Amino acid sequence: MEHPSETKHSDKSHCPTEQDKTSQYLSFTLGNEEYGVDILSVQEIRGWEPVSRIPNVPSYEKGVVNLRGSIVPIIDLREKLHIKFTDYTQLTVVVVLQTTDDNKTRTMGVVVDSVSDVITINNTEVQNAPDFGAKASNEFVNGLISVDERMVILLNVDKLLKLEEIEVIH
Repeated sequence: MEHPSETKHSDKSHCPTEQDKTSQYLSFTLGNEEYGVDILSVQEIRGWEPVSRIPNVPSYEKGVVNLRGSIVPIIDLREKLHIKFTDYTQLTVVVVLQTTDDNKTRTMGVVVDSVSDVITINNTEVQNAPDFGAKASNEFVNGLISVDERMVILLNVDKLLKLEEIEVIH
């Protein structure tokens, strides 16, 4: 006769394997393209609101907001990724992202045109970003995936936020 805890343990060992095959991403648009970030890095989604400007920062750094007592930098992801700027609309939102690196938590808001939905993807179907040569940078891109006949560019939040920290220091 099997011990009940052994049966439960063997069932649990099967479930994480299935979960490891899929990931959830928050998808959003910038221009005509759709992007995604790991849902686990999304802290919240806020409507666009005016920010406090900081002098002598790159144009894509829009300023800072006070988010429940924490000062959070806001960047325009269109400008950061060199996508033509457009005026903000009622659909424009700020996705507040968070990452932890070397026991330091980094929080930043990114302005996007609109949020689409949460998509569940099979990790084995993610394709590497194509190599466009030395002049093109896809350092923020984790990969590409086709979802319902549309291409979604999966962004690496850790690299996006880490790079911002390096640029702010210099």
